[in-house]
Amino acid sequence: MLVPVKSFRRAKLRLAPALDGPERAALARAMAERVLHATGGLPCAVVCDDPEVAAWALAQGAGVVWQPGRGLDRAVQSGVARLGAAGAVQVIVAHADLPLATDVSFTARFAGVTLVPDRREDGTNVACVPVAAGFRFAYGPGSFARHQAEAVRLGLALRIARQAQLAWDVDVPDDLLPAGRR
Repeated sequence: MLVPVKSFRRAKLRLAPALDGPERAALARAMAERVLHATGGLPCAVVCDDPEVAAWALAQGAGVVWQPGRGLDRAVQSGVARLGAAGAVQVIVAHADLPLATDVSFTARFAGVTLVPDRREDGTNVACVPVAAGFRFAYGPGSFARHQAEAVRLGLALRIARQAQLAWDVDVPDDLLPAGRR
């Protein structure tokens, strides 16, 4: 499993209207830790470009894929390639802002591509891809549709897994409120 994690101090800037810097950093760290514990026993690596995050990942028992200044798409691409070079056949990419994350290992029980969209069906919170396929990641708004199109382009079987616990990500202040209070 590969978890992209940006600097805790620079994470979740869009939450600034609701949380100050230390609160955002603490939330980012807590969510990332939750995701690392959702591996279902699979080995895990953190792809990052921050020394504090790297030290944190190692303390959590995760490997580190150091990718400075690459941006999310290229960092994930490089991380998947690195894990493939180390013998991985499939890689689960789970984002670090999933506060309700539970076991994500089920995504690896499919030979093609498994995508778990966010609750808006816009972003891709979790993706499991075969390493040898050359899957091109394209995160940001609309990534769920782009990742589906990439699986089709590559001729890979595609499974969409809509999971409430994995669909809830935290990006903006409204994401901090329970569904009934927004």
